[in-house]
Amino acid sequence: MRLAAAMKRQPLAWRYRLLLALPAGLAAAAASHGRWLGAVDEAIFDHYVARWSYPADPSLLIVAIDEASLQQIGPWPWPRSVHARLLDRLTQAGSKRVLLDLPLSEPDRHAGADAALAAAIARNGQVVLPVLAVPARDGRLAEERLPIARMTANAAALGHAEVHVDADGVARGIFLHAGIGSAHWPALGVALADLPERKKGLPVRQQHAAPFQWVGDDYVRLRYAGPQGVPQLSYVEVLEGRVAPSLLHGRRVLVGPAAPAIAPRLRPPGAGGSGISATGFQAHVASMLLQSRRLQVMAGTWQDGISALVVALCVLGVCGGRTATVVGVMVGLVLPLLLALGLLRSGNLWWAPAAAWVVALACITAVAAWSIAGWRRRAGLDTLTGLGNRQRFDHTLQQEREAGQRARRPLTVVLIEVQRGMGHPLRPGHRADEQVLVAVARLVAAHARRPRDAAARVGDDALAMILPDTAPGGALQVAEDLIDDVRRLASAATDPAASKVTLSIGAFCRVPDPELSVQAFVAGAGAALHRAKANGRDGYVLDEG
Repeated sequence: MRLAAAMKRQPLAWRYRLLLALPAGLAAAAASHGRWLGAVDEAIFDHYVARWSYPADPSLLIVAIDEASLQQIGPWPWPRSVHARLLDRLTQAGSKRVLLDLPLSEPDRHAGADAALAAAIARNGQVVLPVLAVPARDGRLAEERLPIARMTANAAALGHAEVHVDADGVARGIFLHAGIGSAHWPALGVALADLPERKKGLPVRQQHAAPFQWVGDDYVRLRYAGPQGVPQLSYVEVLEGRVAPSLLHGRRVLVGPAAPAIAPRLRPPGAGGSGISATGFQAHVASMLLQSRRLQVMAGTWQDGISALVVALCVLGVCGGRTATVVGVMVGLVLPLLLALGLLRSGNLWWAPAAAWVVALACITAVAAWSIAGWRRRAGLDTLTGLGNRQRFDHTLQQEREAGQRARRPLTVVLIEVQRGMGHPLRPGHRADEQVLVAVARLVAAHARRPRDAAARVGDDALAMILPDTAPGGALQVAEDLIDDVRRLASAATDPAASKVTLSIGAFCRVPDPELSVQAFVAGAGAALHRAKANGRDGYVLDEG
């Protein structure tokens, strides 16, 4: 019971808990705002979405320029007249909208090829073409590369082909709108979906020194369709009419490179293998938009504020009592992960939990370390008097006996018995007697004032002192002063129990040698105490050899 009481941590007062919660919350907000733990957030996001798939929108179909097409049609790039023939196939089959994800910003070297493709685009009337983003480098400004004029004139829409890839190489999101100077181009997937209403993502307000820089806006996280993804047909099969027109009718068709030799691969969250092509990425964008499955990113103010609130609540809890501590740990370590998952799955909203989780973990660890240190400090203390307990007394005496033997300096052990009046022992558990013992213990502790002096409670009504480097004269002075202090305490007391308190003191003083064990010092002080009690109590006996 005493050990349990010693290990019990008292809750901090509310004012101190609030003073600790405030800087902890601010630290979490700063970590969230600065994205100091962005890599951890992305790992959590990848884990949450890796197997969170949905069936792709049934209107989407990829016509892939794959290895089989390259082998049968020839080396890349092909004359644009080939694409014109494919586009006519799609037009005849009644395709709804076609994205030609092809490089069209330079004229074709084959005569008449551009005219053929431009005419095919005009006949279809629902073709989306890419705008390529060329980043600034070597002193050159960033630029937009549109398809050549005759293509652009007949296109139903243009869209930017930029794919946002994070620093770790994972394609987690996209700017739904982007462009030079302002975000005026929709993404290719947005243009293909052709929704009547522009759905905003997370605004990205970037300040630029010049208008000739690429600006992204409406950022969303991409939820990939799966597990089979968007259906795919081989380019050559469609071109040669080996695909039933019914499979193409009413479909939104994406035409683009898929063979790894000509198409850079993108890595979705949590995915291994060869990844997907840029055209496939745009297909997932369109599917997400068509089924209203876009993953919004929480605005920065809310992101930081929730992180701060979670950590502040955690600190308020862990600095409280036992139940509050359990709640605080749950708030700090479980709530951020569950909140992020719940918002993602139920609200298609991403809140990055790493800042709150890591700062909360640091706070919990700090409080636990502080509590453990306190337990270790209190483990050697008597819970009633605050003096050392018998275990600490024995340990300290062993250390000081060895130190005294090495230094050849005297060591004094003092045993003190507290009585009510002349010879009546204190009653354990009696409130008035315990108050008397506590008052005397304070006086004993006051006389063990040097850094190496130690005071302890070694019995129900027995106290002790260890006085290193103390000769008999010093021991006599301590005993006399202590008895005088207790007599003054008794004379000034209004409580009947305290007014009758007396002491019996036995002291044993020797220079330690190998023949004098710890038990010899305790036994010697005990024998002196016995003689002091036999002499009438309220006195002391010193055994100085």
